[in-house]
Amino acid sequence: MCYNLAANKHKKVLEAAFDATFEAPEAPLYYSVTGFVQPALPVILNTAPHSIKLFRWGLIPSWIKSEEEAVEFRTHTLNARSETIFSKPAFRGSAGTKKCCVLVNGFYEWQTNGKMKQPYFIQLHDEAPFAMGGLWNEWVNPATGEIIPTFSIITVPANPMMAAIHNVKMRMPLIIPYGKERNWLAASEESETLPFLQPFPENLMKAHKVSKLVNGRSGNPNVPEVQQPLQEEIQGALF
Repeated sequence: MCYNLAANKHKKVLEAAFDATFEAPEAPLYYSVTGFVQPALPVILNTAPHSIKLFRWGLIPSWIKSEEEAVEFRTHTLNARSETIFSKPAFRGSAGTKKCCVLVNGFYEWQTNGKMKQPYFIQLHDEAPFAMGGLWNEWVNPATGEIIPTFSIITVPANPMMAAIHNVKMRMPLIIPYGKERNWLAASEESETLPFLQPFPENLMKAHKVSKLVNGRSGNPNVPEVQQPLQEEIQGALF
């Protein structure tokens, strides 16, 4: 699945890369952040394809009835499996009419070897920001009237490189090819959406091992050092 991201490109970089205007004064910089803290991340919505907004990770469907239910529910909607976005109640209301691009520059996954789990940082070959395909919704807190904008990241079966890294679940986030972001946002029917729900080509990606600082147990993971290759990896390729 996809629960840990890097989104540490500045506002002007994102605006130039996606031909869109950032609505917030600045983009929050996350060298590593987990979805379980519901961070606000930059997204582009199908309803505003030239604007970058900040939405919270962990989709809350509009039919959730209480804040307590919302808090619990969103921990289960960080990801949406591509195979069921048009059938699961949590996502089917967004699958056609509420698509988004989640703007990141990398993500983390763990490779399992017996009892050991080795984290990897994965990005595109050019290390530029890219869009993950997502779904969004807005939930109104009935107790306060506050509108909470949220999103979920779609996952697809892993490509060979990602299957070797994420070797238990064998999933990866849906990555939208450069130049196809607005085509993704405009896809409203299931038949228009399905062609996008494919693993991204491994030859356009790269990955390296990183330290267990990313696990967050031995210090703050939101620092540039978290993305650095382990010393053993600096001289060699992953595969």
